[in-house]
Amino acid sequence: MFDLSAKTPKALLPTDIIFQTPYWAQVKSRLGYTPLAFDLESRRCGDVLVLLQPCGQKKIAVVPQGPEYAPDEENYGPFLEEFSLSLARELGPDVACIRYDLPWKSLYADEMKTREWTAFPEPRIREMRMNMGTRHWNIRKSPSDLTVASSLVVDLDGNEEAIMSRMKAKTRYNIGLAQRKGVTVRTVSADNLPEFHALYGQTAQRNGFSPCSYENFAALFKCRFAGKGNAELVFLLASHGSDNLAGAIIGISGKAANFLYGASSNLKRNLMAPYLMHWTAMNLARTRDCLTYEMGAVSPGIDPAHPFYGMYRFKTGFGGRIELRSGSWDFPLNQDAYRSFCNAEHLDRSRPAPRTSRDGARHV
Repeated sequence: MFDLSAKTPKALLPTDIIFQTPYWAQVKSRLGYTPLAFDLESRRCGDVLVLLQPCGQKKIAVVPQGPEYAPDEENYGPFLEEFSLSLARELGPDVACIRYDLPWKSLYADEMKTREWTAFPEPRIREMRMNMGTRHWNIRKSPSDLTVASSLVVDLDGNEEAIMSRMKAKTRYNIGLAQRKGVTVRTVSADNLPEFHALYGQTAQRNGFSPCSYENFAALFKCRFAGKGNAELVFLLASHGSDNLAGAIIGISGKAANFLYGASSNLKRNLMAPYLMHWTAMNLARTRDCLTYEMGAVSPGIDPAHPFYGMYRFKTGFGGRIELRSGSWDFPLNQDAYRSFCNAEHLDRSRPAPRTSRDGARHV
């Protein structure tokens, strides 16, 4: 068993994962979650942020992109089982399930790249492999991933010319085209959220997905913590004349920049504003000493039928690499309550599936 020690979320250790910071704990607290934090003292495995989410008469404990510490791949399942049982003792009987959004490398990453697979194996196969070596065989693949399991990450090492040289020629051309046509990208404040949200509404309608509420975006800008584990937001708007054409909210923590939310207008799409916006974001991230710029969801490989293939085509143009991660996993603590929770999720998923926009990234 792990020897867990409760701590205040404000005391979380510095990390490159923005979703494991004191800042993110504050954001989620404003949105109805109860943040908790624990040190993994006995194993020297750092600490972890846990978010309690109301779910009927019970609660779901969500671990957003954590634990950050990853064991050897053959010990993924046993580690997760032992940690879950230890965490359950601290959470109490009202928690029906612990849901992890694991940042760990996928157990299938090497095979997928070697064999050029374009999708992860089916959940049943993944569960068998994850549970190998466990005592209770109780780790379940979540119906969907809280954050993306295949994400495009651009390395920011080198100067601007070096980063540009790793891009595809068409992407370099579109960045230059936006500049030649007079598109400008500026850093703005929370006062510009209404303008961004208007663009976001256009993006949602154009691509057929359910938009986040304005309150979700507002919460991002109402929270700050000047101390260990501090995070920063960079808010960009790309414009042409009086028209806002694109926007992005970038989260920075440690040496990593993360494209959290994006939006683009229905107007003047031929001016390629999103290209210049991302290039500007990368350069701003470099001034904050970031080593990576994560652009978010892409298909795992070249698969025109994949819902993220459009984002694959757009984002891979910036160079970088696709990181294949383990995704979201459940450890049920109350089987009846967990079944009810899964049934409710199934009903929600049975509605017409939305298309996903290349303009934004889905995050916890």
